[in-house]
Order: sequence, then C-alpha cells, then structure tokens
Amino acid sequence: MTTPRITDSHCHLDFPDFEGEREAIVARAAEAGVARMVTIATRLRNVPAVQAIAEAHAPVFFAAGTHPMSAAEEPMATVEDLVRLAAHPKFVGLGETGLDYHYTAESAEVQQESLRIHIEAARQTGLPLIIHARDADDDMARILAEEHRAGAYSCVMHCFSSGRALAEAALDLGFYLSMSGIAAFPKSGALREIFAAAPVDRILVETDSPYLAPPPHRGKRNEPAFTAHTARVGAEVFGMDYGDFAARTEANFDRLFWKVPAYEAAA
Repeated sequence: MTTPRITDSHCHLDFPDFEGEREAIVARAAEAGVARMVTIATRLRNVPAVQAIAEAHAPVFFAAGTHPMSAAEEPMATVEDLVRLAAHPKFVGLGETGLDYHYTAESAEVQQESLRIHIEAARQTGLPLIIHARDADDDMARILAEEHRAGAYSCVMHCFSSGRALAEAALDLGFYLSMSGIAAFPKSGALREIFAAAPVDRILVETDSPYLAPPPHRGKRNEPAFTAHTARVGAEVFGMDYGDFAARTEANFDRLFWKVPAYEAAA
C-alpha cells in the first residue's frame, strides 16, 4: 500500500539546524509521503542560499519575503524587488510577511508598510501571499480586508494559531489556513475547533521546521517528514480517512501554489 502524498507548505531548509543534512531530510520526507516542500527565505538577502536549495532538490520549491520581526532591521522591500524574484520557475509564493506584535510591537508601522508592499506584489504576480500573524489579529484582519477591497489577491495564513475572528475574516476573503504542529499539541483543542469549523478545501499542512515539531517529536528539531503527524491529526479533526484528507490538502495546495503543478507538468 502506498503512503498518501502530502506537501509541507512551509519550512526553512536554509536554517543552520539542517546544515549538511539536507539530502537525508529530503529523503526522509519522501519516505513519509511528503513529496514536496516550500522553503521560505525570511530576509531577501537570504534568497540566493534558499534558491540554491530549491535548485539542488527536485521536490523543493521556494518563496521569499521580509519576516515582520525583521522588517525594522532589513531594507524595505520594493514591489519591483519581489516581482523580479517571481521570474524564477521554482519561486512560488511571497512571504512570509505579516504582523508580529508579540516580540516586535514597537515596529508595527514598519511591519504594516512592508505587508502592504508584499500584498501589491502578490496582486501583480498572482502568487499567493504567505502570512505570519501573532498577537495582531485586529490589525491583520483589517489590513487584509482593506487591501482585498483595493484589488484581489490570494493568501495562506501560515502556521495558523490565532483566534476564531481572524480565521473567519481570512476564510471570508477566500484565503487558506495552514495547520502546523501547534494544531497537534494536546492543549490545542480550541485551535482544532477553529480548524474543524473551516471548509476542508481551504486547509494546508506544514511544519514551519525547524520549529514546532508535532508529537511524538515535540521539543526536538522539526523537519518536513513530520508534516505527516500533523496531517494525521488534521484527518481526525475533519473526521476523514487519512488518504482522503491528504488528497484534499494536495488539491488545495495545487490550487493556491499554482506554479508548483505547472512546474511539475513541464519537468
């Protein structure tokens, strides 16, 4: 019996945690059914290293943006900078961008400016926006809605662990929610209820590795193979057979990250 195929929609393979092990990590992912992964550059100056990883490994695609926690210390991205990156055939998303008021509330205005620039680049390229939101639910919902009224774009709320109101606001705009290892933590019952109330055709799975390893690896370094543990919890949340849930999240990923299936078809 073949292992159902899934995609880790968000990881950080350029981080030093994975140095010297990337071949093995991609191989372990494949064994677990994680056939594809999107590795994210959180600063634009890291794009060459992240792009090289995607170019070296067939299952790896990449995205880039300025992480909100870095927005005040990095040069402000321009729409032109981001649009230029989109020319690469394995560049499939913009971000992560967003708002983080947990650690960096003092740079809220800069974060908001950066977010709006990334949104405009998403409009111009048609690529999905990858959103990080922490302790900023009200501003996040407001800006996403304001910008969507100004011109449509697509989006995933990566590693979603915010409140119900932000989930509903994002879903109302046609956006996607991504389940990370947090959704598999025993004490995350309220979060699982938020996911259970969402349409299953708007759900992705991810690791955000090397962070947030799901049980039974909690507290250890996370890696793309462990997406399967979160996806199994996701299947339970939606009352679905694992194979059916995996197939649904694959279809969702292909719809949102449309450059990935296009690249695979041309390869």
